[in-house]
Amino acid sequence: MAREDKARVIDELQNIFTTSSIGILADYRGVSGAEMTVLRRKLRENGIGFRVVKDTLARLAAEKAGKTELAELFKGQTAVVYGRGDIAEPARVLSEYIRTNKSVMSIKAGFLADRLLTAQNITVLVTLPTREVLLSKVIGGMQSPIYGLVNCLAGPLRGMMGVLQARMKQLEGKN
Repeated sequence: MAREDKARVIDELQNIFTTSSIGILADYRGVSGAEMTVLRRKLRENGIGFRVVKDTLARLAAEKAGKTELAELFKGQTAVVYGRGDIAEPARVLSEYIRTNKSVMSIKAGFLADRLLTAQNITVLVTLPTREVLLSKVIGGMQSPIYGLVNCLAGPLRGMMGVLQARMKQLEGKN
């Protein structure tokens, strides 16, 4: 690889390491080319990036991005799965692919902004509900006390309405 190409690749990887909300390092040793194509397509459909990296270039890019702990993890055949949106989505899609296709690919580690993640941390991310589900639970939790207050305040009014309607029926019955 020419020196200019190496510099370009290092800059691209540095950009990935600094701008991604999450990155997952996967060992793809033993995965066929056809399997990799299927995985890339599935990741692309979900807006997730996938990059096979050379260890030395990835180490240099990680150090340049200020992630020295991450640089130490690039050993063997490593691919980087990265996302810029929902942090759980790349982990969910990659784990689902590995599980459903019984792939020999394994998750080594990852990073979340400036924090290093272990393989166990990434499997925990998979079990998290989506952002939309979490937001709906929070909003539901905020609305519940308000509905309770409205019902509590409306109770005496409902009682008064019941008494007045009963009295109206009673008066109509006398005529």
